[in-house]
Amino acid sequence: MAPWSQQQKHKKPPSSVAPMVVTPPKAVTPVPLTLSKPGPSIDALGFVSLENNVPGLSQLILKLNMKSYEDYKLVIDGGTHSGFGFQCLQEMFQRMDDTFRFCAQCRALPSGLSDSRVLRYCKRCRNVCYCGPECQRLDWPAHKRVCQVLRLVAVTDRLMEWLLVTGDFVLLSGPWPWPAEVVQGWYTWFSVWGLHLNATLDAVLGSHAMTTLWASVRPRPGSDVLRDSLKWLLTDALSRPLTLGLGLRALGIDVGKAGGCTVNVVGASHVETFLTRPGDYDELNYMFPGHLGLRVIMVGVDVATGFSQSTPTSLLEPGTFQLSSQRGLYHDFWEEQVETGQIAHPELVVGFHPGFHSSPDLMEAWLPTLLLLRDYKIPTLMTIYSHQELTASLQILVDLDTHITAYGANPFTALKPKQVYSNPKKQPVDFSAYYIMFLGSSCQLDKRQLEEKVDGRV
Repeated sequence: MAPWSQQQKHKKPPSSVAPMVVTPPKAVTPVPLTLSKPGPSIDALGFVSLENNVPGLSQLILKLNMKSYEDYKLVIDGGTHSGFGFQCLQEMFQRMDDTFRFCAQCRALPSGLSDSRVLRYCKRCRNVCYCGPECQRLDWPAHKRVCQVLRLVAVTDRLMEWLLVTGDFVLLSGPWPWPAEVVQGWYTWFSVWGLHLNATLDAVLGSHAMTTLWASVRPRPGSDVLRDSLKWLLTDALSRPLTLGLGLRALGIDVGKAGGCTVNVVGASHVETFLTRPGDYDELNYMFPGHLGLRVIMVGVDVATGFSQSTPTSLLEPGTFQLSSQRGLYHDFWEEQVETGQIAHPELVVGFHPGFHSSPDLMEAWLPTLLLLRDYKIPTLMTIYSHQELTASLQILVDLDTHITAYGANPFTALKPKQVYSNPKKQPVDFSAYYIMFLGSSCQLDKRQLEEKVDGRV
């Protein structure tokens, strides 16, 4: 009997899973979900939160008039939906802007305004809207704290990112000019590329794609703003592979093992697979020169339909890299693929923003996987958005008796802030801002001592 299976009687986290070591700044409000199988996911939770924050907003995404998360998944997975498609770039960008046009103060949508009122952007950030001067005045005390960063987010998220989608912004690629062990974070990574990075950014700024982009939307920002946005995009695209490499380094995984090294990305979202290209993970080859093969398998219920860069094989050739995916829950994947020997046992498991702290439904879905990782003593790294989320996640893992080996600020966090578009008052956060690493169970330690250890560090 597999050791984690002995714990399956805990279909829901025990009551003591609630915060017990450190009280978070604010309790997390559970979000009710009604989802079709195979189960709840962080993508679905985000979609549902649109409706909770701004009633009616979920039906306005790209003006597709979608009525449910299933409609949304049908579109992003390549299915058909009435009204989908764009006639020109101007129409595409207009739909992107219109998607999140609502009053940041009273939450009024365009359809709910009288003929005498219209939504107008804040002139400073060009990101959030107001239905009139009074709402803008009332919201200013909260908005002024995020106005400047939202201006940069508006440039990067809604416009510059299109260059990645179309392939006009090619990521830097090639062996690092410096020894790999020197690169410990973004400061040294940017220093490694030096003049070559500047030349790449200048080429993009002067490209036809950039000219077309800004001719289709609004007055072009200054070169410094655009250059910073491009750097943000670089870190956003490379944060996942470099954070994964951080886990291999910190947890002492042997990438020189004969037959190759396998990493499972658990709870993989649609975002992680829909726009992922084979070259995005090339940084791992340069971070670990001379490795004997690296295999990354993304597993999750929201893996994009049709995503599979390669078919996992039993052995990897030295220096090669494989990227593939499996759709479903991780503990099912483990039983059906790993325990049967069809896929190699992972040396490392990584979860990017699992979000199990945010909802009882997600915690219930994650519990078998967390117990599996603990009982099989699989080295695990998970990334976290914020300090509050870090605190809540640590508390849950401590209560589940996982042996937390390290946690802290991620040196390879994405520098492009993530905006919660349905909640414009919320401070944007950095992707993978923090990490937690754990290995096996802490039950061999005194529970009180472990709690005091975590309490003293958070």
